[in-house]
Amino acid sequence: MTERGFQVTGIEEVLKRVGVPKGSFYHFFKSKDEFGAAVIENYVAYYARKMDLIFDDTSNSPMARLKEFVENAKRGMTKFDFRRGCLIGNLGQELASLDNHFRQQLEAVLVSWEDRVTACLEEAIKAGEIAPDSDAHALSRFFWIGWEGAILRAKLTRDLAPIDHFSDLYFAKVAV
Repeated sequence: MTERGFQVTGIEEVLKRVGVPKGSFYHFFKSKDEFGAAVIENYVAYYARKMDLIFDDTSNSPMARLKEFVENAKRGMTKFDFRRGCLIGNLGQELASLDNHFRQQLEAVLVSWEDRVTACLEEAIKAGEIAPDSDAHALSRFFWIGWEGAILRAKLTRDLAPIDHFSDLYFAKVAV
C-alpha cells in the first residue's frame, strides 16, 4: 500500500503476499475498509516507535533531533528508490475525498505527529535554539504541512531536492 495505494491494492494480492487464506482475513476483518483502518493503526504504532528513537534521544539537542528525523526519512526514501513515502500522507491524498472515517483517522494521526514536534520545538525554545517568542505549535503545523508536500514532490521527482529545499529553508527560518 505504501507503493501502490489502498484502492489499487486488492485483498487477494495482500493475502497472497502474506500467505493468509481468504477465510482467515474475513474472520478478523468485515471489510477492506476495516482492514484499512487496522493498517493505519499498525503503521501509526510502528512510526511512533521510530519517532521515539529520534525524538526521545536527549543526547541530541531538540533541533538536532528534528534534523535527524529529516535525515532518517531521506535515507528511507533513497532505500526504497522513492517508491514509498509516508503512508499517512499517501492515504490522505487518496482517501480523504472518498471516506469520512478515513479522513478523520488520518487527520488525527497528523495532529498527533504535530503534537510530538510541538513538544520538541518547545524544548528548542527553552534551550535557546529558536526565538523565545516562537509559536511552537504553529511552527510544528507548518513543518508537517510542508513536510508532506516535500515527500510527495520527492516521490514525483525521484530526488531528495524537494526535501532538502523544504528542510533547509525551514531550519534557516526557525533557528536563531
